[in-house]
This record gives sequence, structure tokens and C-alpha cells, in this order.
Amino acid sequence: MDVHLKKCTLKGIGTQKIVTQKELWPKKVALEKSCTRKADCDGAGFAESSSVKTRIIVVTHKDYPMPEDTELYVPVQVGRASRIRPEWRKDDEGENISAKNQTFCELTALYWAWKNLDAETLGLCHYRRYFGSPEIGIQKISAAEIGRLLETADVILPKKRHYWIETRESQYAHAHHEEDLKCAEGILRERYPEYMEAWKWMLQTRSGHICNMFIMRREHVNEYCVWLFDILFEVEKRLDISGYAEKDKRVFGYLGERLLDVWIRKNGIKYAEVPMIVTEDQHWVKKGITFLRRKFGIRG
Repeated sequence: MDVHLKKCTLKGIGTQKIVTQKELWPKKVALEKSCTRKADCDGAGFAESSSVKTRIIVVTHKDYPMPEDTELYVPVQVGRASRIRPEWRKDDEGENISAKNQTFCELTALYWAWKNLDAETLGLCHYRRYFGSPEIGIQKISAAEIGRLLETADVILPKKRHYWIETRESQYAHAHHEEDLKCAEGILRERYPEYMEAWKWMLQTRSGHICNMFIMRREHVNEYCVWLFDILFEVEKRLDISGYAEKDKRVFGYLGERLLDVWIRKNGIKYAEVPMIVTEDQHWVKKGITFLRRKFGIRG
């Protein structure tokens, strides 16, 4: 596939660099995934659906107001035996990795949706973080807006976070444990060497897509999840996190954020960015102080 940089202007978003001229996948697809790398991924295929559905899972661990559009948004309670509201879906139903929630974070909800939720287009957001409308950023994105964006893009992502004074590699090392990156890199080198250029590129960038948030068609979800969970399950086997602080034990969620951009770059995925709506105070001062403490080796 010919991959090169070009400019693409998307209504309400502006101009951004993207890397592909690949045609959009057909609207009607066989929802089967192929997994040749790992037995843990087996059996994830879905029967083809005659209905056209877009579903965005809203990951939550507590009772919280949810969007009124129940056709588009699906609240998912995370963590084994989580029972907040009986009408909400739970990530321990069906085939799941709910027991890993403390270390995989929102990715246990993604795994559940990948394996169990019928949708031609699937997205992930959080109870306090949503995709904003490309035209009216303070409003949550609608199904109609998603449909229009996916006519000219493969994936919808929140706008990048910029680190400015740090690369993503140095930011991770200061905020978490550098060994996490080294372990993931070793597995990529062994199993997916064709992704190494994109991995090295990601480490040296000063911005990236965060929170494991995306909206994409089922065929892309299948391909991404097979690859992502194969890597993370292997990292889980090799990485000793027994001495990590509780926050740092969320390592697989943190790695997932970095791996999403690696997968997008390597596969020439054409994406559109929209604003991220955050419904709570982000505590930037507290986060800044914590970051500076860790940057200078003060942990705890």
C-alpha cells in the first residue's frame, strides 16, 4: 500500500496531517477477526449483523449522570462484581477480563465490548470524558456527526495532548516506570518487528492521543484489539509490578494509550480529531506538582 503524507480538511476540525490514501472499508463487512499470534485472542469473531449500529461505551466505576442518547451511549460498569445500576452493562458479562480492571483500567471495558457488543461502529469514552461535536465543541458528538466524519476518515480521536517540554518517552519514564516501555518494546521487536519504526516515532513525539478513546468501524476494532491485547497479555506475563504503587499498577492502560498511536501510524490509518469534553476539574496544579516531583526523582 502506498503511504505518504497529505493534507485533509475535515469540516469543523481544520487541517491536519494524515498518512494514507487507502479507500474506506466497505460499509457492509463480515465481522470476523483473524488471530494467528495468541490463543487468548481466539473466538473473538462476531456474526455479521444486518443492522447498522454505532455504539459508544461509557466506562464508569461509580454512579454518575449518563448521556440521554441511550441508542448511542452504553454505560459499562468496570471491575468484577461491580453493581452500580442494574440497567447498566457490566464488564464481567460474557467473555471478559474484568478481574484485570485494576491494571488494565478502561481496557477491560474495551475487551468486553469487542467480544460481546453488537455494533458496526464502536467507540470508547469515559464517564467524565466525551467526544465533543466537531461543530459545537461543548456538546457531545452525535451519531449523525460520527457518520459524516467516518465518510472521510477511518477513525475518530480526541485532540492530542501536548507535552511541550517532554517527549512521550521521557514523560512516561518520569510519570511511571521506564521498564514498562522497555518490556513492551521487547515484545514488539519479537512479535511485530514491522511496528518498530512507528514505536520509535511515538517515543520521540511530544504529543499524543490519550485515554484510550476512539471511534472506529468494527473491522478496525477487530484488527486493533487482536494486536493490542496480544501485546498487553504478554507484557503482563513478563513485567513484575508487585512493587508498584497503586497508580502505577495501571500500567496496561497507560501502555494502551501509547500503542494506539503506534497502530495508527504503522497502518496508515486516516483519522479525524474532535474536542474532548471533560466534565470535572482536571486539577492541573496538583498534576503539575506531582509531575515535577517525579521528574526530579521524588516519588510517593
